[in-house]
Amino acid sequence: MQSGNKESFLNLSQKSILILSFTLIIGSLLLFKNLVFQPNFLLKKFGELTIDPEIAFTNKKPTFLEFYAEWCEVCKEMAPSVADIKEEYEKDINFVFLNVDNPKWEKYIRNFNVNGIPQVNLFDEDANLEVTFIGKQQEKTIKESLDNLYEHSQSNLQILNTEFSKIRDNKNYQTSPRSHG
Repeated sequence: MQSGNKESFLNLSQKSILILSFTLIIGSLLLFKNLVFQPNFLLKKFGELTIDPEIAFTNKKPTFLEFYAEWCEVCKEMAPSVADIKEEYEKDINFVFLNVDNPKWEKYIRNFNVNGIPQVNLFDEDANLEVTFIGKQQEKTIKESLDNLYEHSQSNLQILNTEFSKIRDNKNYQTSPRSHG
């Protein structure tokens, strides 16, 4: 009779440990879901809610144009900051997000010589290119450039960070802005 109680106790103990482990895993996933899933959600949302580039370039407002890809780790890393910037400036500035994996945007990818992503181009209200950011950028740097758009003080400035998804320079490799190296 004692051995039956012991087996029952071990099973109860094992069940408790299993339930506790399962609860901790689910709790951790819920707690960290924003860190894991938010950037992917934001990138997808950017692409779905973007203003058409032709409208942005003709409506007499400055334009923030970002080339991105949902697989780009740097794009994912920057997505929460870009969302904050968009929320702060969207009344005064057009926000255009073009996914380099969408053939619909091939014309813009070629016109703006996109060879690494994320690439952010800032245009004044007359659609003149003022600043190009390639790679990971600080939120503060982008905000300062947006604030300066009204002063036209930048004049086709390019800011490059080494943290970006780059096109491979290899003759045996088919290069396109969608390449990741």
